[in-house]
Amino acid sequence: MLPITRHRRKYYALSTLLAGLSLAAWLVWGLKPGIDFTGGSLLELGFTGERPSAQDVVRTAAESIGGQEPSAQPLGDDAIVLRMPPLDEAAHLKLSDDLKAAYEKDGAVVEERRFESIGPLIGEELRRKTVYAIVGAILAIVLYITYAFRRVSHPVASWKYGACTVVALGHDVLIPVGVFSALGHFYGVEVGAWVVTALLTVLGFSVHDTIVVFDRIRENLARARRESFEEVVNRSVNETLGRSINTSLTTLIVLAAVYVLGGESIRNFVLTMMIGISVGVYSSIFVASPLLVSWHLKESAKR
Repeated sequence: MLPITRHRRKYYALSTLLAGLSLAAWLVWGLKPGIDFTGGSLLELGFTGERPSAQDVVRTAAESIGGQEPSAQPLGDDAIVLRMPPLDEAAHLKLSDDLKAAYEKDGAVVEERRFESIGPLIGEELRRKTVYAIVGAILAIVLYITYAFRRVSHPVASWKYGACTVVALGHDVLIPVGVFSALGHFYGVEVGAWVVTALLTVLGFSVHDTIVVFDRIRENLARARRESFEEVVNRSVNETLGRSINTSLTTLIVLAAVYVLGGESIRNFVLTMMIGISVGVYSSIFVASPLLVSWHLKESAKR
């Protein structure tokens, strides 16, 4: 049996380091919002034959739409993504025609693969609702866990299970946010509406794993006679360790396959899921349950 709770301070130190670096990255660099949050238009173009330079495409697009110059980013080996202010349908069609006229030469074909346009008011509303969704999900999870463990009052009150879960969930959300803050700063990776879906899914996966461990603690507490609370928690974590690792590993294998073989548009979503699930299974085993032990021992020392 692994002495997980005995070495809990080492796990706390690792989690604190990762969470601290992630928080620093978020506060210093922030997330780079995509058009879902800022408003604007996105046009993805595919080119057969030789792909023109991003600078040439930017100049052509700027002449077509006038006003603010768009930005361009190469995508894969044969595509370019243009980001610009919101365009109406007439401006979109004119831009598409001008780009095709400029680059469909010598048998080359310009294919419009994706076009999205979101107004700034919708982007601001989506950003606000993203915060509401994540905070609301965490609060709902805490209330549910407090209710589910309402009959477990000895030696740790039921609401403390919910409080430990909040710490673990904050840890699980903060680290992916920090990673994408760094990716946005160094590689220009933008976050869009997919980040809401990814983080809420990570929250659900993480809390599910945590509840399985907590439920085993509840069962073992009812049967324990001579074991201390720390011993019960350690045994419960070990009993669910194989299940937690196997479930997460099979999920990560599928996500890795999607990341490698899937399209470019879902790659960041899948990466968020992979980071969040990996961190979530760690927090369920090495953070949430050991926190119960630390809390109990601290109160016992006071008494």
